[in-house]
Amino acid sequence: MQRFVALDRRWIFLVIGLAVAAPFLFHWALPVASVSDRTKNVYDYIEAAKPGDAILISFSYGPAAMPELHPMALAVLRHALSKDLRVVAMSMSVQGSLMADDALAKVAKDFPNKKDGTDFVNLGFKPGGYLVVLGMGDNIPKTYPADSKKRPLGTLPVMRGLMGLKDLRMVLDLASSRTPDTWILFGHERFKADVALGVTAVMATDYYPYLSTKQILGLLNGLRGAADYEALLGRQDNGFLGMTSQSVAHLLIILFVLLGNIGYFATRKRP
Repeated sequence: MQRFVALDRRWIFLVIGLAVAAPFLFHWALPVASVSDRTKNVYDYIEAAKPGDAILISFSYGPAAMPELHPMALAVLRHALSKDLRVVAMSMSVQGSLMADDALAKVAKDFPNKKDGTDFVNLGFKPGGYLVVLGMGDNIPKTYPADSKKRPLGTLPVMRGLMGLKDLRMVLDLASSRTPDTWILFGHERFKADVALGVTAVMATDYYPYLSTKQILGLLNGLRGAADYEALLGRQDNGFLGMTSQSVAHLLIILFVLLGNIGYFATRKRP
């Protein structure tokens, strides 16, 4: 026991590192016991959409929040394109437009029949916060005259019939900042857009009240929300793997704390 108490802490770091990496290296995922209603609401809303309906996804995050929010972006995009929905991406953060490009490029590989400009488009980054939402509520082509590739919106089939937020099936804001407040206050309250959120776990509790007041139709809560959505799709991607990695690391930390305390009490000198 004395030997265990004196164990070099670098061995503990190594074990934790291997535990975190193992699910991704061996594609090993623990099952999801149950899917939350707030995630299922988003899934059901997209599932009930008709082919040709359009959803808007606001990518309001950067690389720092990518581990939590990118898996849910990929899952929702796969779901939408599999249902033959049109996807319009945009961003109110500089790095968010790059996240949108990356997510669309990855998912498009699984749907070779879906074309950029016809089935999906990235409008790109637009500064201005709530002014962007107000502008899109009235007139999307006027707010975004061209997409991120400088193509006039009027020439893109994916934008046909989409003048304002009311023409969209749903707005999903994937956020690591306060942009959900903007979408709720202006997108939903003023323009009656159906808004759903995907946020980091540390932000999620701030938006639970909006679920009960039905100001948002659903909420994807961090990495767990991504894993739930993947479970509904019957997939095990980075949401599942990330949750497995996190769960195993937590269990190991609890085990080490218990062993450390047992070792301490077993070896301490009695007075």
